[in-house]
Amino acid sequence: MTATTLIIVIPTVLLIYSFRYTCLRILRAQTPRDYAPGLAAANGLKYPGIQGRLLQEVSAAELTALQKSLDADYVLLTYLLKHTAGFEDGGIAVEQRILMLDFKVIRLFFALARRLAVPQARAALAEMSSILEHLADAMGKRVQRSLRPRHQTGG
Repeated sequence: MTATTLIIVIPTVLLIYSFRYTCLRILRAQTPRDYAPGLAAANGLKYPGIQGRLLQEVSAAELTALQKSLDADYVLLTYLLKHTAGFEDGGIAVEQRILMLDFKVIRLFFALARRLAVPQARAALAEMSSILEHLADAMGKRVQRSLRPRHQTGG
């Protein structure tokens, strides 16, 4: 019985650790040009203001309102990414799909932590806003690629 439990628990823990490590590596990756601020401004996304607000003292009740704003930004960004897949071969990149899943997992963690552990709930919202920033940057890159003039080959 103990061996079976270990066979299940150890790979599960390693899978969770690997997933979290991958998500954090993706979020920490630096890009040569940041398209997120322009895309956020053009689409009225609220996550940049929320990132600043999270640096200050925030009540548990305000955290819920901030989470709803982040959810609205997530819906808009994922809609844009899904419906502009034609701009990029292959549709949504694997790293973007991983971050979308991470956003959903962190949203569940936030729901558990918001009343019991406000600092952890604030950290969850900060990571959610970082995910949105990454997705906005990816969307901004797509827009820029679509605006480049295409070379025509004639014959």
